[in-house]
Amino acid sequence: MQATPIPHLNRRRAALLLAGLALCGAAATVRANDKPIRMVLPVGAGSGVDTIMRAAAPQLIKALNGQPVAIENLPGAGGITGASVIVRAPADGLTLGVVSNNHVVNPSVFKKMPFDAVGDITPISVVGATPFVLVVNPRVAAKNAKELQALLKAKPDGYNYASSGNGTIIHLAGAMFMEAAGVDVRHIPYKGVGPMVTDLMSGQVEMGVVALPAVQGQLKAGSLRAIGIMGKQRVPSLSDLPTIAEQGFPDVDIAGWFAVVGPAKLPAAEVKRLHAAVVAAFAMPETRDAMAKQENIINPMSPEASLQFFKTEQERYARLVKKAGVTVE
Repeated sequence: MQATPIPHLNRRRAALLLAGLALCGAAATVRANDKPIRMVLPVGAGSGVDTIMRAAAPQLIKALNGQPVAIENLPGAGGITGASVIVRAPADGLTLGVVSNNHVVNPSVFKKMPFDAVGDITPISVVGATPFVLVVNPRVAAKNAKELQALLKAKPDGYNYASSGNGTIIHLAGAMFMEAAGVDVRHIPYKGVGPMVTDLMSGQVEMGVVALPAVQGQLKAGSLRAIGIMGKQRVPSLSDLPTIAEQGFPDVDIAGWFAVVGPAKLPAAEVKRLHAAVVAAFAMPETRDAMAKQENIINPMSPEASLQFFKTEQERYARLVKKAGVTVE
């Protein structure tokens, strides 16, 4: 049987129908992308990660072609409370989060974890890092890492080092220096950076590692003295301050990184879209200026590199936690 030719009018209707379906599909995508992204921060308001993301949020919205981003702080249990919300969310790209070092430290310090810190997330990008600095009270007679090591070895019972809490990345950073220096100094945990810095200035504790933005004012005023940067790179605002590694402790390398993540099994196309938006947002002048003022180093990683970074960091901190004997119930 010979096929009946489609009349010209039918072809036109078919073309219009196909065009209409395409427009409907595009409209559905636009509507989906118009739904707000819930950006969960497992930290309190005013913290380093919170400050970073609130500075970047307007540019992220712009990079997402106007898709709203609602930041929600869910602190608690060293970041586990907020991270639990991220990992349990639907894999639709509408619930994301920003996590930091503590996310991969927690499996080594908590006896029980409600999720797999690496397996239950989709890394979108490790965006950058905030420098850590080793500081001392000005009454401590040391101006560099070697002098501090000599003091601690001569009188280990005469000094304490502070942290923002037992098992935090600040605690592990301090333990990293103590291990590299070959000294055993008493650890004093505080409930947050604020009380820690207050007691450092008063001399209740002699030394500690802290994120640089948290003590910039104190360093300028002379109420704290910087011994060295804990990462591998110097920072522009303190270009004369060498790293701890430069001062003879090459194994000391730690900074407060932050990463945008989603729940596991996030579709590849959505990961690609979100990664492109994050990279674009942090490259915009407004974000670059804000990050520079906070001394943050921005160098976004690909999703693949970010996943490997998470695995490597978790293994690295597990070894450090074991050596330091840190546990949290």
